[in-house]
Amino acid sequence: MNETVLQFGSGKFLRAFADLFVHHANQQGQNIGKIVIVQSTGDDRANELAKLGCKYHVVLRGLENGQVVDRVEICESVSRALAANTQWNQVLELARSPHLKTILSNTTESGYELNAADTANCAPPKSFPAKLLTVLRERFKAGQPGLMIIPCELRENNAELLRSILVKIAYEWKLDAAFIAWIEKSCCWHNTLVDRIVTGTPDQHPLLAQDPMLTVCEPYALFAIQEVPGVKRWIEHPAVIWTNDVLPFFLRKVRILNGGHSGIVHKAIAKGYTTVRDSVNDKELGPWLEKLLFNEIVPIIEGRCDDPKGFAVQVIERFKNPFIDHKLTNTLMNHENKIKVRLIPSQEEYVKKFGTRPTILDEVLGR
Repeated sequence: MNETVLQFGSGKFLRAFADLFVHHANQQGQNIGKIVIVQSTGDDRANELAKLGCKYHVVLRGLENGQVVDRVEICESVSRALAANTQWNQVLELARSPHLKTILSNTTESGYELNAADTANCAPPKSFPAKLLTVLRERFKAGQPGLMIIPCELRENNAELLRSILVKIAYEWKLDAAFIAWIEKSCCWHNTLVDRIVTGTPDQHPLLAQDPMLTVCEPYALFAIQEVPGVKRWIEHPAVIWTNDVLPFFLRKVRILNGGHSGIVHKAIAKGYTTVRDSVNDKELGPWLEKLLFNEIVPIIEGRCDDPKGFAVQVIERFKNPFIDHKLTNTLMNHENKIKVRLIPSQEEYVKKFGTRPTILDEVLGR
């Protein structure tokens, strides 16, 4: 199979999410192609994947339709894993390939931040947007057609935001006007919403000795992708929903599920807990989280998305998944950037809608 997907981000999430979906689709004869993963900082994961022949295990554990799920899948959709700092020439070579069709990314909520040191001559630039711009510029210079850009970062209208950032950099770098027009018109930018709890490498598993890249996730998955009129769908999969507006999916998931994670983390760690499950099962923290979700978050998004109350009930059940250890330390990473997206908008909208202060959100945010 040809290498058709360039992926920025070597972390556990995409490997248990989009990469696994591509594996399924390839097995079913959709012939999506192979994925080349780029690790933006360091080379540890790229090296480990290379040692494994880019095959790794995904352990799915939890409840699905009331039934216990505990199965292992081998993901074989990745062909290569490259380290940007040492193998940038290979990344640019793929950018020029006529087989390349799609770019995936997951660089966290802070991944769109720029680096003042980046220039058009950096090889590679430090920031993800500048890396992507350089890849697209290389492709444009090679006379190849535009690409489908599918970012998976938890940012509202993520593709539109990313495109605007790239155009801004291109103007600052005084790049060719024809190239800027190509970015905006020849590339297809798909807003997305991703939803799956991925806990990463477990402390113990029989396969860990042979596969240090093994990762654990829940069975539930939702990948909402906003369609671009006239553009063929990239993939068909039970977890993928193609929609004309991804924003209601984004609003519901980020405010309730991610907001719940970021809301409970400090109180849970202060009580000595290490996992989301144990925190939610605590006789004080569990009801506290329910009040946060049902009294202060659900009421401000009702009418703006489908069944937020039912989704919140489902989220609490997912948090209590007895089969996966979702570490609170993972939730705490980039906490200050996360709350800007996950909690602060809910706090501000609550005050605007009800004219009173949301006591739990104020407690969480210290204001």
